[in-house]
Amino acid sequence: MSDKDYNKLNDSEKKKEDWMNSKWRPMMGWTYMITCIFDFVAAPILWSLTQSLFHGSVQTQWQPLTLQGAGLYHIAMGAVLGIAAYGRTQEKLNGANNGGIQPPSGVGTTYTPPAPIQQPAASGFSTPTAVFGAPAVTPSEAPAVITGFGGKPGPVQPSFPAI
Repeated sequence: MSDKDYNKLNDSEKKKEDWMNSKWRPMMGWTYMITCIFDFVAAPILWSLTQSLFHGSVQTQWQPLTLQGAGLYHIAMGAVLGIAAYGRTQEKLNGANNGGIQPPSGVGTTYTPPAPIQQPAASGFSTPTAVFGAPAVTPSEAPAVITGFGGKPGPVQPSFPAI
């Protein structure tokens, strides 16, 4: 339908035409919920009741229909509902169909980081304390670590060469 034809329609005809456009997201959610309730709650109970009434005991377990085929139904419905929710969020942020209500200024979904916290000034590095009664190693006494081409530490070199 072209824009000219759409503008010629009266309000009641526009509402009838827009019904599917405005109600498909909730219908998809309700359909998915009803399907899951049937497949995971109602059908297993009815399956067990049917077996116990006609065979005297439950012989087999209910196999959920929506999990057949590696649960592709749930993956597809998750994609449809997720994309629909994202699209509706974008519509609301752009001001579409809010019933004339505009969000207050400064409110939205844009992340604003908190103000930085002032840390007390450090007084410098202290020398390491002795561990298990051993004297503390000062940086001048610590052996130098030699690294190879891959950044891996090399063997400790003796202070004098072995001849």
